[in-house]
Amino acid sequence: MWRWPTPMATLSSATVRGGVRTATQLMNIGVPSDFARTDLETYADEVAASIEMNSAERGAPGFNRDGIVLLTAADVSNAQRHATTNVTVDATVGVSKPTWAADPDGGWNEWSAGTINLVIQLDVALDQAAAVNAVMTATEAKTQAMIEAGIPGTGTASDAIVLAWPIADGVRVERFAGPRSNVGSQVAIAVHAAITRAINTHPPDLSPPISNPPNAATTSESPR
Repeated sequence: MWRWPTPMATLSSATVRGGVRTATQLMNIGVPSDFARTDLETYADEVAASIEMNSAERGAPGFNRDGIVLLTAADVSNAQRHATTNVTVDATVGVSKPTWAADPDGGWNEWSAGTINLVIQLDVALDQAAAVNAVMTATEAKTQAMIEAGIPGTGTASDAIVLAWPIADGVRVERFAGPRSNVGSQVAIAVHAAITRAINTHPPDLSPPISNPPNAATTSESPR
């Protein structure tokens, strides 16, 4: 669980309350590998209510039910963190079911959940284009880590990402977050390091092995 003392700007693909929003809390919920519920916001509210009740008994803060929620069958106790000067990344990594993004052979019909959840926190503000660029950079770094680890895929079918940064009010606003920009480079390094550490700490069981990338090449005539 993450709590921010002041609202943060966020861009995320979270299954519950994702998209573009401001948030003060974020939760990454571990679920069983056979989890099959589709009423995810209701489920997240049930978990939040349980946390709120347990927290009240201990005199601790609960979870705001407007908070962003991620779900994963990966063991959330094995989360890995890597921090740079301006960026902190937390990753929960389950890569036993990797997949190739471009699969013309119908891979979308035969997929299994396996999840890499990334929470990327910045201490500098981003404009909207830079935020999108940071998500792209993080995705590229994730795929680089998987390829270097010999995992045959560009990710998993249910990966999610949350990018959070301070609302611009007296802080520097970055316009660029590609891999060769200052902030983007830090995002890439932190994501790559966190995922690599997670894979090395808990190597995935990749049986049966998955083949090389599917042939996604197509041919077309040049436009006239």
